[in-house]
Amino acid sequence: MSTSLLLVDDDRTFSSLAASVLTQEGFRVRTARSLHETRAALAREAPDLVILDRRLPDGDGLTFLPELRTLVPGAVVLMATAHGDIASAVEAIRAGARDYLSKPVELDDLVLRARRAAEDVQLQERLQRAESALGGRHRMQVPRSPTMRHTLQMLERIATSPRSPVLLLGETGVGKEVIARHLHVLREEQGPFVHVNCAALPDTMVESELFGHERGAFTDARTARRGLVEVANGGLLFLDEVGELPLALQAKLLTFLDKGAFRRLGGSSELSSTARVVAATNRNLTDEVAAGRFREDLYFRLSVFKVDIPPLRERREDVLPLAESLVAELCAELGRRPVGFSAAARERLERYPFPGNVRELRNVLERALVLESGPNLELEALAPRPGDAAQMADPHAFVVAGPLPPLEEIERRYVRHVLERMDGRRMDAARALGISYPTFLRRLGEE
Repeated sequence: MSTSLLLVDDDRTFSSLAASVLTQEGFRVRTARSLHETRAALAREAPDLVILDRRLPDGDGLTFLPELRTLVPGAVVLMATAHGDIASAVEAIRAGARDYLSKPVELDDLVLRARRAAEDVQLQERLQRAESALGGRHRMQVPRSPTMRHTLQMLERIATSPRSPVLLLGETGVGKEVIARHLHVLREEQGPFVHVNCAALPDTMVESELFGHERGAFTDARTARRGLVEVANGGLLFLDEVGELPLALQAKLLTFLDKGAFRRLGGSSELSSTARVVAATNRNLTDEVAAGRFREDLYFRLSVFKVDIPPLRERREDVLPLAESLVAELCAELGRRPVGFSAAARERLERYPFPGNVRELRNVLERALVLESGPNLELEALAPRPGDAAQMADPHAFVVAGPLPPLEEIERRYVRHVLERMDGRRMDAARALGISYPTFLRRLGEE
């Protein structure tokens, strides 16, 4: 479905030309030449995107902007202002406009910004659909273990303080994102949930991704762009792997946590966001502070509320109910009839240590649903190998069998073993080994 666009401008020549160009770009364009016509157009159909001129025959578009936001709260608004009228542009952004255009408007610039706004509309729709789907998939199961019950009770109390930062600590795979989503839904008035994997952001783009940039801030910045801090306004910004943020950006994040204010990259205007920041890491941030890789003041600010999520092996009571819930979810995804567990599978679930926590449990169940065809799952992948005491204790134990190989070969095998344990996530494997990423690649034999 194409993006619907309402172009509000009293210049008939420009309006006709712009409407023609935007229609060729795939937009469904309607035009209005006054505030009176705009209100009538909005009454007929709510547009996805509004391009609003400031100077109109019957009023000021900037003054009308709050009314527009009330009439069509989901619409993206681009404000057209006179060339050099930066004050109006800043006021428009603060009043709820997504971006601004300087008049006289270049058609190429108009198309570029309209495309960007349309992408934002489509992204928001995808986020809403994903949130609806995830609402059921990621809903917290009522835990049986006392430690997890205590964690959820703590989250219920934290939810009453909407702006205070939260730091989630726990091993890889314990479900920190699910906990963050649970905290998000505990609030009655919810903005968006925005998930950021800090480890996946390139150092050169991390500031722009988080805080946005203004047009011309760097070579490819042809238009202004909102950062994820702005996108999460009124909701929750989940900073996964927060320990990976560069030191220089940590200072800017600290300022935002203290004041709720920030500046886009290349911008001079101070913007604000009410997003709650929830950070997560499997690193020991105390050690990172001591090593000079993480700011001590940021650590203290993030840990206003510090929540330790216990590993799955410390809450054995939750394994079977969680496995049953995950199997039901996976059966729906794979289009398979609901299945249960055999008596042997239940015993294996109770005995297995799950070093990869909930993520490993999900992977084991998904693999079993694909490879096992019986009415009940056997989970033979969790069965220990007969006669192997080490494997009986831990099916993922690292064993060197046969003639003794050179130390270099043992190191290479162990690196590959850890990489397999981490489901192919190379950066996680390097961190688990306590070595740098280049060293990890050399030990793996790929550099």
